[in-house]
Amino acid sequence: MLEKTTRVNYLFDFYQALLTPKQRSYMEMYYLEDYSLGEISELSQVSRQAIYDNIKRTEMMLESYEEKLHLYDKFQQRAELLDKLEQTAAAGDTSNAIIAMINQLKELD
Repeated sequence: MLEKTTRVNYLFDFYQALLTPKQRSYMEMYYLEDYSLGEISELSQVSRQAIYDNIKRTEMMLESYEEKLHLYDKFQQRAELLDKLEQTAAAGDTSNAIIAMINQLKELD
């Protein structure tokens, strides 16, 4: 569950500009502010089921955007390469490994 929440939070960070204000609001309350479906329902004056459906539909939209644009995937790849670069540099290795990793970073864009 925590892994899913983390993934949705990242996807929301990358793609929130593509969502409607209502979708952004529900996602912020549910994932960022940790409101329950009932609390969001009361605040929004709509049924709990409507909130649930909207959040699930929005999650599917975020996943669809990621399938097409791969922003989160590229972010993860960059983070892994930067960690490897840092470890390689800390070990004093200034060989072709660092140059190869830098080239991989350049190719991600």
